Amino acid sequence: MSETIQVKLPDGSIKQFPKGATALDVAKSISPRLADAAIAAQARTSSEAQGSNGDEPRLIDLTRPLEKDTEIRILTEKDPESLEVFRHSSAHLLAAAVLELFPETKLGHGPPTESGFFYDFYRPTPFTPDDLHKLERKMQELVEQNIPYAQDFLPREEGLRQFKDEGDFMKCHFIQQFTKPDEKISLYRTGKFVDFCRGPHIPSTGKIKAFKLLNIAGAYWLGDEKNQQLQRIYGTSFYNKKLLDEYLNKLEEAKKRDHRVLGQQLDLFSIQELAGPGLIFWHPKGGLIRKQMEDWMRDEYLKRGYSLVYTPHVMRTDLWKVSGHAGYYAQNMFTPMELDDADYRLKPMNCPGHILIYKNTLRSYRDLPVRLGELGTVYRYERSGVMHGLLRVRGFTQDDAHIFCTPAQIEDEVVCCMEFAFAVLKTYGFKEYQVELSIWDPNDRGKYIGGEDNWNMAINSLENALKRQNVPYKTIPGEAAFYGPKIDVKLVDAIGRLWQLSTVQFDFTLPERFELEYVGEDGQRHQPLMVHRALYGSIERFFGVLIEHYAGAFPVWLSPVQVAMIPIAERHAEYANKVADELRAVGVRVHVDARPEKMNAKIREHALQKVPFLLVAGDKEAADNAVSVRTRGKGDEGSIPVKDFVERIKGLIETKAAEI
Repeated sequence: MSETIQVKLPDGSIKQFPKGATALDVAKSISPRLADAAIAAQARTSSEAQGSNGDEPRLIDLTRPLEKDTEIRILTEKDPESLEVFRHSSAHLLAAAVLELFPETKLGHGPPTESGFFYDFYRPTPFTPDDLHKLERKMQELVEQNIPYAQDFLPREEGLRQFKDEGDFMKCHFIQQFTKPDEKISLYRTGKFVDFCRGPHIPSTGKIKAFKLLNIAGAYWLGDEKNQQLQRIYGTSFYNKKLLDEYLNKLEEAKKRDHRVLGQQLDLFSIQELAGPGLIFWHPKGGLIRKQMEDWMRDEYLKRGYSLVYTPHVMRTDLWKVSGHAGYYAQNMFTPMELDDADYRLKPMNCPGHILIYKNTLRSYRDLPVRLGELGTVYRYERSGVMHGLLRVRGFTQDDAHIFCTPAQIEDEVVCCMEFAFAVLKTYGFKEYQVELSIWDPNDRGKYIGGEDNWNMAINSLENALKRQNVPYKTIPGEAAFYGPKIDVKLVDAIGRLWQLSTVQFDFTLPERFELEYVGEDGQRHQPLMVHRALYGSIERFFGVLIEHYAGAFPVWLSPVQVAMIPIAERHAEYANKVADELRAVGVRVHVDARPEKMNAKIREHALQKVPFLLVAGDKEAADNAVSVRTRGKGDEGSIPVKDFVERIKGLIETKAAEI
């Protein structure tokens, strides 16, 4: 057996190393500066280092011994993949600090997240905000000690005994779930802290220069409220203090934009304790904005060749058995209701209802595509710990549409759906977005309905549609729905946050389950393909995002009150109402504030309500047929003829301008 291995570098060059050399050795051979900056490595082993098709690239520790010919890339702070490793190691740093200060604590898991990391702990005594400060100080001590993240391997049964003896029931569960009886398990040691973990991790704690513990939340073990209540500590970490400070400033800005707070201040919506959590009450102002959203969407449906339909809120459980939801989605459905003839369930999705409408009439290929659209309210059983204002609720309305088409039409239909999705973003003032293609995991086929040929055909159709539009996208394996792959469009809001909203979902399974047919050109019956499509995602979630994106200062066309008319004195009320009538005649929403209050107090009140325009009317304005205009964000603009202001606001509304 050879005592050397070949390592292929990103520039195509190949170097010889002793078997057992590490990625850090490779980095040192390239440059000492690279070795100092290295966070982790990305490696692919193969029988030929020159580039044969070997294993998929994977992240590894810099200290992992290399036993086979390997292609390798050293990751530094400049590589996006390294941040996941960095934050995973930050989660371990937190756990090590917790065990130092609170040794009775039992450990759950601590993954990296998109914005930081968290770790779950079981401890009868609740953590307090003061504990977070203590933990941060202890974490800093461990950073200064520059403790290595050392990987060990133990026989599975030995590792189970070790964690069982220490009472770490959660670690025992993870070992039993994720490892096989005859394999060794991977452990990482950071000082006194030992964790069952596959890694990878950074070389040592000393590389973690900037971190912050953010908050404490509740979580149930395995997500089941019948299990133990855990405490989840959230944190974040960055490569330097400047990046951390920028993120913390963004968090402060996000707090100012919190839709739950603004929803209360602006009287847009509420959640009523007497009615139950996760159920939204739309107040008059919020209801008016919702009407604008729904009217725009329905108008677009009709322009783009959709038919509007309406389906019941409850249907027999038998329907959900045919669709597969009763088996694959049961944990997210409300429990059955026993009625006279059968069990019924609240609908978690609109698709089976649309399928039944399609199936009611035998279609010809000449009738396809059939596009059915509905603003349909659905109900899903979300656990109490995950509900969040408008963003995660139990009852919500989707702008749901389903397209039934032939195989020859599928790509064109997906392209049209994507164009529609981008039109939504543009209309509501979102300029940036990211696209993801979620596909199945062929190594875990038990999670999915349908055969390999169907899945490959579906994935290829979505990929081709994206390529035809020259849309950059990222492929996410294992994130498809159980019935087909999907395209997700994530918008970027005013402070750089990503929001998952629009989805275009391929489905070859439900047409098969419901035995859908159309008569083809050959006179034979064929099964149509089906596309699910929701562009707002849900009215509630999209509204919550709008509130936060605009910080409650909506574009003029969406604002519930577009103009507040403020007469200076009682004698000016008649003129104020006359101007208001002119504005209402062209569709402007106006409120005349003729209360016997001081003018400045009324101006301040409407400014706090984020009304786009405040029009002040006094003697001079009445004489000149003008109004004194105060514009949100700009202040006093002086006197303007009424006809000029009418044209100005009409233009803003008709063009759906995002800015005033």
